[in-house]
Amino acid sequence: MSPAAGIHVPLLPEHKPKIEIKHATLPGAVFNVATSIIGAGIMSIPATLKVLGVIPAFLLIVIIAMLADVSVEFLMRFTHSGHSRTYAGVMRESFGRGGAVAAQVCVMVTNLGCLIMYLIIIGDVLSGNQPEGVVHLGILQQWFGIHWWNSREFALLVTVVFIMLPLVLFRRVESLKFSSAISVLLAVVFVGISSAMAISALLEGKTETPRMLPHLDNQVSFFDLFTAVPVIVTAFTFHFNVHPIGFELGKPSDMITACRISLALCAAIYFAIGLFGYLLFGDSIMPDILVNFDQNAGSAFGSLLNHIVRLSYALHIMLVFPLLNFSLRANIDEFLFPKKPLLATDTKRFLFLTLVLLAISYLAAIAIPNIWYFFQFLGSTSAVCLAFIFPGAIVIRDVHGISTSRDRIVAAVMIILAVVTSTIAISTNIFSLF
Repeated sequence: MSPAAGIHVPLLPEHKPKIEIKHATLPGAVFNVATSIIGAGIMSIPATLKVLGVIPAFLLIVIIAMLADVSVEFLMRFTHSGHSRTYAGVMRESFGRGGAVAAQVCVMVTNLGCLIMYLIIIGDVLSGNQPEGVVHLGILQQWFGIHWWNSREFALLVTVVFIMLPLVLFRRVESLKFSSAISVLLAVVFVGISSAMAISALLEGKTETPRMLPHLDNQVSFFDLFTAVPVIVTAFTFHFNVHPIGFELGKPSDMITACRISLALCAAIYFAIGLFGYLLFGDSIMPDILVNFDQNAGSAFGSLLNHIVRLSYALHIMLVFPLLNFSLRANIDEFLFPKKPLLATDTKRFLFLTLVLLAISYLAAIAIPNIWYFFQFLGSTSAVCLAFIFPGAIVIRDVHGISTSRDRIVAAVMIILAVVTSTIAISTNIFSLF
């Protein structure tokens, strides 16, 4: 049996701790899943509409959301047919030690990369940045001027110590349901204000007619369209948190319900911000839409809205951070200490891993000015493996003999689509660098 991610799950079968805990609630699971999904993906969605056009982008969002739902159903069905209660454990049952390590490495790469990027975004919003020598002031510098206490290093340090540290010290995912609910609300505020600004610009005749279909020319080739796929795949990758959240619920079927509600909610949020963001900024939209909101609004009220949008999003990802940290910490512990006692019951090991991960994320965010290229490759590699390739492979391997012919066909199509689109996206990105 594999090690566990939840506090009430045994690390080893012969040492099952008798811990009575209250089951998590369905609304709490919905908020935690939705927060795991939204993350930083919401910022890059509008740029995909510029590349794909409105109709293909909408179809791609719906298709990937549906495939994510299918892959979660596959994952949970095989989990409950076996003896493991972690993603790596399910992979171990199907593919041995190598499968478990592959899952753990993908979770570690995906989540640590995301945590570093979250801190970089927060640093950009609060203290600004200087991409290619162009100075973009942060909110704190615009409000109070440039001082040592609103520098990137100090602002991030205060954020990590006073906001993130208290949240990552929780030992159950259910404990994060209130912060996750606030996080989802902040994402809705972000979308709501963007939508209001876009509708206002539309009524004033300041918007361009959005492209319904992709426009191919010398600058945009057919293969460039595939670079949008990993962005949306990454935006729907939450499978690393399926087991920690699911096994705190009372009924396994509740997790499927929670995922479907969350996927529908997040797909609506993604398409709304994509459409209204594209309407607002047109073809000048950047891969990171927050950069567009950094531009001069032309009025005091417009500047206030820009500040609210940027600040609400920064607060949103501050609250997403502990959810990704939870599964990252569990996988690292499972990888490094497979025979140690349950992590949640070992305070020293729990604190050690928590503090080390926070320190690494902070130092990396200070040292690395931009990891957008890294994030693009992330969506084409580790994220697509967690979301589609591994669940599909588990179904085809079928160690429990529960796959139907339809399951195997769907799994095979899912893997083929993932491999083909990711290979084209990686090749196109590499080619564009030269």
